[in-house]
Amino acid sequence: MDAVPADDLMIENRTFDEIAIGDCASLQRTLSQDDIALFASVSGDVNPAHLDPAFARANLFHRIIAHGMWGGALISAVFGTKLPGPGTIYVSQDLHFLKPVSLGDALTVSVTASEKRAARHEVVFTCRCTNQHGVDAIVGTAVVIAPTEKVRLPRIALPEVRVSRHERYRDLLARCAGKPPLATAVVHPCDRASLEAAVEAAAAGLIAPILVGPEAKIRTLAAAEKIDIAPFRLVDVAHSHAAARKAVEMARGAEVALLMKGSLHTDELMSALVATDSGLRTERRVSHVYLFDVPGYPRPLLVTDAAVNIMPSLEDKRDIVQNAIDLAHVLGLMVPKVAILSAVETITPKLVSTLDAAALCKMADRGQITGALLDGPLAFDNAVSPEAARDKGIVSAVAGQADILVVPDLVSGNMLAKQLTFLAGADAAGVVLGARVPVILTSRADGARTRLASCAVAAELARGQRP
Repeated sequence: MDAVPADDLMIENRTFDEIAIGDCASLQRTLSQDDIALFASVSGDVNPAHLDPAFARANLFHRIIAHGMWGGALISAVFGTKLPGPGTIYVSQDLHFLKPVSLGDALTVSVTASEKRAARHEVVFTCRCTNQHGVDAIVGTAVVIAPTEKVRLPRIALPEVRVSRHERYRDLLARCAGKPPLATAVVHPCDRASLEAAVEAAAAGLIAPILVGPEAKIRTLAAAEKIDIAPFRLVDVAHSHAAARKAVEMARGAEVALLMKGSLHTDELMSALVATDSGLRTERRVSHVYLFDVPGYPRPLLVTDAAVNIMPSLEDKRDIVQNAIDLAHVLGLMVPKVAILSAVETITPKLVSTLDAAALCKMADRGQITGALLDGPLAFDNAVSPEAARDKGIVSAVAGQADILVVPDLVSGNMLAKQLTFLAGADAAGVVLGARVPVILTSRADGARTRLASCAVAAELARGQRP
């Protein structure tokens, strides 16, 4: 790697006495969507004129103001880092925004000293921002108080910032827009989170909730938390076990198209769901799939199974993989790339997960798993990073660009899912499939985006399963 020049590692100011009329400094910056998003996040200005390109095109004046403020911030950056530099105090400005700055425009921002006022060590600068065509976008003047003491400081490296605009989340909700909400049995919604989730999803037009649980308890909760449940049907049962059985019965009778977990334990709901005589079993193993939108990853990412199957057998994994593939098809991924994860990318008898991965790939070759490309075993880095796959010499249509990650067991899947959510800032949606109807499985830790996205995924899956 080339050495960085020593001068580039330091910032040195120019004192009032050192500045001469005509001295100038400049910087260049290209406007990106991330710049606009970060500027809006810092300022709290979420005006759609700033953030929505379609709105901005239709509202030219607002667009000038929005992107002009970004240009004004760049002028301040020149004062703070170049001329006069550290110790500068910004006093006033008189800027005129002449031309809108569009995404992809390369601005050259320059300031030129035009007057010095010794009484307060003030310097008047002529300011100009021009685009890549040499056309003025911003012109004007600014007054600063220049430092009187010489300063030379190490340049501070900017932190790496990831911007998540939740675009895939919005796209997912947009797919459901205008479609009739699906009747959904909300099983034992006896805490605030689960009751609010049902009401939020109803307000978004995703589901038509039927609240199944102890009626008095639900009404008392709603009154205490000021949650309006008047529009919704309430099915009174004694306790959580009864609520699970009743909800499954309603799904068997086609009264509802979806089930949604409330405040009962997951195993209570799953026991009723897979009961041999009264449940909603199919020939498939029931499994859970997370759909993630991970900042910095260029495609949606499905992770399975992180919530239902603790130590799945090879036969179970076949169904887990096929369930995830079927969901990918419903979401528009017609030939998803499936990475079967393990700790290493080579087959090792001591690691059963590597043997299962190899067997699953061969099952796909023989038509026992269909509709996708499979490869494995793959370590996590080799599955999602093209660079890591190249470094290991892995030649594969899946490595480095996986759409679906199949984990060895629930523990590893649960850890991976929570790391993506809490460390990588991923948006998540979760659904149980393999039964006659999809099941929306959320937790109290889930935010509103996760709850709504889970409902949207389940609704799309239910519609995709219908004849």
